[in-house]
Amino acid sequence: MTSTACTEPDPSTSSTVTEGRPGWPTLLRAGGGPRYVVALVTDAVGSGLLQPFLLLYAVQVLHLSVAQAGLAMTIGLMTALATVPLLGRWIDQGARSTAVAATILIRVLGVAVLLAGSALGTAPLVGFTVAAVFLGIGTQCWPAAHAALVATVAEEHLLDGALAAGRAVRNAGLGVGALLAGAATTGGPGALRFLAAVNALGYLVAAGVVFTLRIRGVALTGTAPAADSRPNRRGGVSVLDVANLSYAFNFNVLEVALPAFLVTTLHASAAWSAGIFVSNTVLVVLCQVAVVAWLARLGRRTAMAAAGVVLAASYLGFWLAGSVGGAGAAVGVALMSVVLTLGEIMYTGSATALVIATSPPDRLGAALARFQLSSGIGQAVSPAVLTALLSLGSAALWLPLAVATLLGALAFGRKQGSV
Repeated sequence: MTSTACTEPDPSTSSTVTEGRPGWPTLLRAGGGPRYVVALVTDAVGSGLLQPFLLLYAVQVLHLSVAQAGLAMTIGLMTALATVPLLGRWIDQGARSTAVAATILIRVLGVAVLLAGSALGTAPLVGFTVAAVFLGIGTQCWPAAHAALVATVAEEHLLDGALAAGRAVRNAGLGVGALLAGAATTGGPGALRFLAAVNALGYLVAAGVVFTLRIRGVALTGTAPAADSRPNRRGGVSVLDVANLSYAFNFNVLEVALPAFLVTTLHASAAWSAGIFVSNTVLVVLCQVAVVAWLARLGRRTAMAAAGVVLAASYLGFWLAGSVGGAGAAVGVALMSVVLTLGEIMYTGSATALVIATSPPDRLGAALARFQLSSGIGQAVSPAVLTALLSLGSAALWLPLAVATLLGALAFGRKQGSV
């Protein structure tokens, strides 16, 4: 693939253009082509092999306590947030495929520290924390780098679908990797070390493939055409960045709030949480592209507002289901988790595309970095906030979460203009 530069989108071409609902092959070609799909799959399977079991690696291989491992992982993610603005500046200098490859390679370094820590005589906690920082940098920076690359190569009317197809492919790869790793972890510490090594190899292959694409974008010029009225023309925090904080809590509802709610409040089996998580993954893979195609007729800003309403409805549903009691409560929570998944698909299918559409190409990196910061901060603080609220009761958790998300939806609904 040759070097490609962003251009200002044609105002006559909007996200509502469906042109016969392009299929998966068209969307995947539009989002980077066959080689990039190979890189996405390889990276995702590699991530699935280790990331869900990183805590287990710290406990079984490095003999850390759960509290020590959790603290190290939190430090890694929070420290990594400081690197996101630097990535945004690099993207605004034209970096695209090199930026994506760098977010993968730095995770190779993190895995290498995990594997070599004991050989180098590093204290286990120090080595794991350093590894968590490198892995966190790659994890926090990858979404913005990936979105910038897709925005560079995809035609405007295919952008939303190309982003959705990429997310579906990545989720499928993560699921496959996690299934393979889940079967292998019964082998104990030796199996975990092997998974880490395979994970690093997968990252190396993915980074090498991305490097061959040699895609660049528009570099920051420091000047702005007078006619450009985009809301992020001068940079700064936008309504999207602020409202996104409440939306970002959604990601840890499935992984933190629901399992805790089911087990500690409803006294249901942990199997319910596992089933809900698997169902969510399958629905996202199968429905992401179709839902995004349907949302295209609404416009991205309206879709974001609608996503907030759906997410808030799911939170209220969890609260009402919990009041039923008994086995019916768990069944109700499982049913409402489908509504939560729909809201998640609507949100992820519209948010990044909206950031791209409302940002000038030569400042796309800064806009994506701000959005990723709001997502990262929301994801970082939400486990503590959600569990603290749950300790006060079911209503204390779900009602404030619903209200905060509805306020975010209202902000998008009241914003003038449509994209």
